[in-house]
Amino acid sequence: MPGIDESLLEAMRLPGARGALVVDWISGLALGAVGEAPGGDAEATAAETAELARQAMESGTLAPAVDSAGPAGKERPVEDLILTGADSYHLLRFVVTTFDSTVFLYLWLDRADGNLALARIRLADMADRLVLG
Repeated sequence: MPGIDESLLEAMRLPGARGALVVDWISGLALGAVGEAPGGDAEATAAETAELARQAMESGTLAPAVDSAGPAGKERPVEDLILTGADSYHLLRFVVTTFDSTVFLYLWLDRADGNLALARIRLADMADRLVLG
């Protein structure tokens, strides 16, 4: 089972990957970073994407219509977020853990070279296998 560094390196092997982070959405801190970051600052990217993640996870509007518990009975109101820019995609995939699930994987993907569907599938797989600690 891969840790943070291995997962980030795996994310960077995706076609069109420009940068990847593992972020704690409560604190806004990057737990790991590789590649580029939008604006050139990984810590600022972590803080700004954490705000988006926090809004999504705490939103009652995005709650599931039916009971959909994840592993160990954890609620999964949002699995991922996809933001589309003129030249890039930004994917946030939430990591479900047995303790406090406050971490997500962030991937910055070039729109011309990337494959959004493949990236989403692979990021979900990485999040399921990620070992924290």
